[in-house]
Amino acid sequence: RVHGELQCSLFVMSESEVQALREQVAQLQQRLATLETASAGRARIPAAAMSSEVVDSNPYSRLMALKRMGVVENYERIRSLCVAVVGVGGVGSVAAEMLTRCGIGKLVLFDYDRVELANMNRLFFQPKQAGMSKTEAAVQTLMDINPDVAFEAYNYDITSVANFDHFMGRLSK
Repeated sequence: RVHGELQCSLFVMSESEVQALREQVAQLQQRLATLETASAGRARIPAAAMSSEVVDSNPYSRLMALKRMGVVENYERIRSLCVAVVGVGGVGSVAAEMLTRCGIGKLVLFDYDRVELANMNRLFFQPKQAGMSKTEAAVQTLMDINPDVAFEAYNYDITSVANFDHFMGRLSK
């Protein structure tokens, strides 16, 4: 709008550009359906706060025991922390899983690779995730483990000049 008037522009696209957009939309719809299917069977809803009550239904009760034993002063603080994991392979996927199980506030995942069937013997990915980006598959799996954690996933090589500024900017937030 310009001074209360509606401003319109004509945008012309070639048939190949339209087809490329249609293909992108189809891919995004497929990704959304995959994520919705994965989250449909989620065992629990996110917890509003960490509870120290020792019951089988409390996912944090064993971890809160650390606070009761004096090992940790304020375990609840973990929900305010953000950790970046660069590379969701052998070490990164295990680190991301453990941080998720502990209830970290946010995980920011970076990887440029795709899940392959050859990864099944050493990573936490599932055969049905073969072909997905490792970050997308990791978020899918980790959301099922702990819906209390917020996730950001970036599927690119952080060492390339084109992506380095975004990577550094994301780390400084």
